[in-house]
Amino acid sequence: MGWGDMESPNGSRAGLSDTCFGVFNASGSPNSTRTSIASPWFSTTFGLIGLCSNLFALCVLLSSSRKLSSRSRSSFLVFLCGLVVTDFMGLLVTASVVIPYHFVKFTWAEVDTGCHLCNFLGFSMVFFGQCPLLLGATMAGERFFGINHPFSRSTSISRRRAWSVVGLVWGFACLLGLLPVLGLGRYTLQYPGSWCFLTLLPDTGNVVFCLLFALLGIFSVLLSFVFNTVSVVTLCRVYHHRESVQRRRDSEVEMMVQLVGIMIIATICWMPLLIFIIQAVLQQLPAAGRMRTLPMETQTMLLIYIRMVTWNQILDPWVYILCRRAVLQRVYPSLRPRPSILSLYPVLNPSLRRKLTAD
Repeated sequence: MGWGDMESPNGSRAGLSDTCFGVFNASGSPNSTRTSIASPWFSTTFGLIGLCSNLFALCVLLSSSRKLSSRSRSSFLVFLCGLVVTDFMGLLVTASVVIPYHFVKFTWAEVDTGCHLCNFLGFSMVFFGQCPLLLGATMAGERFFGINHPFSRSTSISRRRAWSVVGLVWGFACLLGLLPVLGLGRYTLQYPGSWCFLTLLPDTGNVVFCLLFALLGIFSVLLSFVFNTVSVVTLCRVYHHRESVQRRRDSEVEMMVQLVGIMIIATICWMPLLIFIIQAVLQQLPAAGRMRTLPMETQTMLLIYIRMVTWNQILDPWVYILCRRAVLQRVYPSLRPRPSILSLYPVLNPSLRRKLTAD
């Protein structure tokens, strides 16, 4: 990975180096390469597919939530609904800026002289990027305690409390996205000039913010992996127990299949970008203070990895749509409604048992 332009403060790009337009440099990219990599049809086609997929999943979720009486299942659907709404709004907000650029080809520095639109788009990329990872870890944690410690809570989490947790996740991601606006790092225009994101230049503020963003995302993915692995192992032990083989409950299987699917998609789509961000800022540290623009190779790879991330927002809703019990039962007919996982624990205080099974 080569270094970018190292110009003196009096160089031709010095006037832009402190704005949101100083990092993007398309002069080193041949027109043919730029056209093939930055085709507007990718953003348009996959943006529309993602919006329709999330809208369809949201309708299915709302329809399913009205028919549920299980509190644990309804709280899980709240988290899923928060994930689908986040993916839908993320695609809607970013596509409303990126797609018009590809067809109008406006000059960003003339339209957004104060970098307000760029900061908003950069904030949106960080906010709607971190939210699915944090929500995935939250859902995995909720199922971990629900499966491994079913008696530690007198009642399951209510819908109101579940929405409160979703709101806390949104609030935390919002604070993270506002850090460049508050002075830690900055958002800058990225190749091919249609979107803004965090800056990979090796100065202190940008390095700290890039590492914070990437490490938080990696931590969320790893936390989801640990929680989901333990939960799956617990369910496998319960289902294959000699005395409990006929006492399975399909809802736990359904939720875990969906969680594992969400985790796998997030890992495949996000880990290359998060690792690339860490690698890029650390490799460029020796050029701290001299680097004015990103290398063309870095700009191109960043665009490719961001497009991989877009698949996360497109595929997430299909995990729920295709991994519902109605679909799973067609593939695996023996997966029929069974008693609750609580029935696997026959020795219980009667009053406690009534209270838990009521949920």
